[in-house]
Amino acid sequence: MDFRINRSFKIRTTLPRPETSLRSVAERVPQAEAFAAKIIVRWRPVWMTLYSARRRVATGAVVLLTVWLFLHVMFGANGMVVYRQKQAEYNALRIEIDGLQQENGRYGQQIKALQTDSRSIEKEAREQLHYARPGEVVYVTPAPMNPPIPATNEMRK
Repeated sequence: MDFRINRSFKIRTTLPRPETSLRSVAERVPQAEAFAAKIIVRWRPVWMTLYSARRRVATGAVVLLTVWLFLHVMFGANGMVVYRQKQAEYNALRIEIDGLQQENGRYGQQIKALQTDSRSIEKEAREQLHYARPGEVVYVTPAPMNPPIPATNEMRK
């Protein structure tokens, strides 16, 4: 069996030659030049206006960029306004932590005193549990009454 293809020469003859493609492009060059000249003539006034105003356009762009950058730095998600709020919150929390640490230290001293000192144990028993030694009388003042809470906003004023 013979599997050779004898039609290869026909395929070669049907493909265009490179010279013909180049000739067709070269023939259309004057039309392309005319089209380019037409576009250049039409857009020349626009380009000349932009070219003459280039400094104003550049200055305006720089000013817009500067304003945007200023607004972003001041009022953005991590801007100065938010930073100052966070700083004030941090300072308030630091003061609260210091107060709580001092209170914790006082409670620690009170616990240590109650574990070791008999006078502090007696003092707490007298004050909180109203204990008394034989022959002593304990006077307890009643707790102050809270005024009633007004029911409406007009009464609160």
